[in-house]
Amino acid sequence: MSDASSNMHSENTGFNLGAILREPVVLALFAIIILLGIGEAVSPGFARGDQIIKLLTVAALLGFAAAGQNLVVLAGGEGIDLSVGAMISLGAVIAGNVMDGANGGILPALIAAMGVTFIIGMVNGLGVNLIRIPPLVMTLGMTSVIQGGLVVFSRGIPSGNAAPALMNFINQPVVFGIPGVLFIWLLLIIGMVFMLRATSFGLSIYAVGANPQAARLVGLPVKVIRTTVFGLSGALAGLTGVFVIGYTGNSFISVGDQYMLPSIIAVVIGGTSLAGGSGGYIGTVAGAIALILLQSVLTTLHLEFWGRQLIFGGTLLLLLMFYGRQKSARI
Repeated sequence: MSDASSNMHSENTGFNLGAILREPVVLALFAIIILLGIGEAVSPGFARGDQIIKLLTVAALLGFAAAGQNLVVLAGGEGIDLSVGAMISLGAVIAGNVMDGANGGILPALIAAMGVTFIIGMVNGLGVNLIRIPPLVMTLGMTSVIQGGLVVFSRGIPSGNAAPALMNFINQPVVFGIPGVLFIWLLLIIGMVFMLRATSFGLSIYAVGANPQAARLVGLPVKVIRTTVFGLSGALAGLTGVFVIGYTGNSFISVGDQYMLPSIIAVVIGGTSLAGGSGGYIGTVAGAIALILLQSVLTTLHLEFWGRQLIFGGTLLLLLMFYGRQKSARI
């Protein structure tokens, strides 16, 4: 009897270990370790502390963009925000023109960029939830509207510059050799996890994404919640745009395009189900870091831009094929 019990316990332990190893978050963490090893092997010094800080700084920009995408996907309804990249560009252009190189313009630039993109995000949400335009169609159409508006506004010529204080905050060490943007990202991580796991709004997002019919029956305003997450996605894209211009120093009308597809891939890598209702931001953070490491390794290997895009797209398709719609634990 004791032998049988021992064998059963061993089998259960093995099963649990296997289940843990199949978790997308764990797989993303393994990918990070493997990519660091490959990078170090290809280019000695790739995994040095200062290099990792630089990679995390770039990952933070993607992490901000993916945070809003994460909320839209969690709320279900086949929600994906394809306008994230265009709104990042818009946020960067607005911020650059409001700041125009002056430190005193940082806060007004932040408010203006996030305010405008929040409103645009709400328009996306209203189009999807009131007019019933499919999310992909609505956000893709909004992308075209924003891009056209940016061309008209700027006449195709970049204008506006980041304030020196913002550039230092993004690129220079603030405490213990760590740039300020990483502390802001840490605050966002804490805030996202707290909101999703400990507030009624966050729990409502999960409920609406998992079963909107049941959510309606218990009195949850499904359309309001799904509209609001689009607004939050817009605001976070605007915030990303402000940080992007702080990272680059100036803006151009397509600066955010590079974040659209990776923001979706990071969410999927982290285990958030595209069907909605399961997943979380910690996984998305791991996915963002893994993607930036992958990009850096490919750059180190001198792979062309089109090749990197091909790998990003192929990665997304593979992830969708294997676990893009599976239900994952909330993290």
